[in-house]
Amino acid sequence: MADTTPNPLAPGSLEGVRVLVTGSSRGVGADTVRYFAEAGAKVVVNYRNKAARAEKLVAKIREAGGTAIAVGADLTDPESLAALFDTIRAEYGGLDLLVLNASGGMESGMGEDYALRLNRDAQVAALRGALELMPAGARVVFVTSHQAHFIETTPTMPEYEPVARSKRAGEDALVALVPELDERGIGFVVVSGDMIEGTITATLLDRLNPGAIEARREEAGRLYSVSEFAAEIAKAAVEDVPADHLVLLGDVSGFTPLPN
Repeated sequence: MADTTPNPLAPGSLEGVRVLVTGSSRGVGADTVRYFAEAGAKVVVNYRNKAARAEKLVAKIREAGGTAIAVGADLTDPESLAALFDTIRAEYGGLDLLVLNASGGMESGMGEDYALRLNRDAQVAALRGALELMPAGARVVFVTSHQAHFIETTPTMPEYEPVARSKRAGEDALVALVPELDERGIGFVVVSGDMIEGTITATLLDRLNPGAIEARREEAGRLYSVSEFAAEIAKAAVEDVPADHLVLLGDVSGFTPLPN
């Protein structure tokens, strides 16, 4: 877990705020949850099968004076997901911020439909489960990539296209729930960034298509690091929600937006 980017959140600014970041035992999720904890939030470190990493992160947060618990859950498993929220209810009594960071689809041996089950169906199920714990004034953040957000108008690497389309499907399904969220007084924002240096997805893509990440870096000028992207997610979680519920990070000149 890199500590190269300053925390964008002021110390104590999230005192008592209850936060769940899905897929937060490592990478972007881990740095994001650390920023929240340093700002005083009570955080939930969620993992699918990296219990040791999650517990190590929780230990570091607690040693620094923060409040954290690690809860394992497979977001594609309804019983596992329900147990996650039962634990949050028992430990924290509710949830004020949900960051839907967990995603995937390039793993082997998970089934042909795994990307869609995780990146669309599980995202909606996680939001539905969280709503039972979230009061008015709470917020939901969905984390995606430009390659997914703009997939209908801008082609991406063939190796990544199934994941990109599944993440765009997830984004669309969540955006469709915004009217219901508005009625509940719950904010919603999509945070989209380019490929992130050092993530598992970038590593897998470069393995399948050697030089792909370097080519994207040259085309974009620069790519966010894990900690830089996490800092942007943390800021989006507390700043005013854009009218279009969308935060686009970095240069998007190479991507064509959908027509209005």
